Amino acid sequence: MPAEKIKSLVQLYELLPEQEKIIVDVLRHIVIDTLPAYCKEKISYNVPYFYGKKGICIIWPSTIPRGGIHEGVLFGFWYGNKLNDVDKYLSHGTNKQIFYKIYRNPEEINQRKIVRLLKEAIKLDMQWK
Repeated sequence: MPAEKIKSLVQLYELLPEQEKIIVDVLRHIVIDTLPAYCKEKISYNVPYFYGKKGICIIWPSTIPRGGIHEGVLFGFWYGNKLNDVDKYLSHGTNKQIFYKIYRNPEEINQRKIVRLLKEAIKLDMQWK
C-alpha cells in the first residue's frame, strides 16, 4: 500500500505483484499504441490515467487503494456510459459514467475489443470543446 503519492510508473511497478504488473503493462501498451499523438498519460490517483481533451481511460491495479476492487486490474473508460459498446464488453457498477473491465490474468485481455472501444472513446474525445 503506498503511503506516499506515486509519481512515476517505475514507482508504481515496484509496488505491484508480478501478475498485476504484467496486466498493467499489456493494457498500457494497447492504449499507447491506439491513442493519437495529442493524447497524454499521467499518474493520477496513483495509477496510469490517459486523457485528450478530457479523460479517456484509467488502469487501476487492485494493490492501489480506493479503486474499489479486491483483485486484478480494473481498466475503466472515463466516459464509458457514452461509448457504443457493441461487444457488451464493459461492466458498470454504481458509477453512472465509468464503465470498466476487470482482468485477473493477462490471458483475459481482448486487444481487438479494447482497441474498438478506445477508437470510440477517441471519437468522443475529439467532439469535446
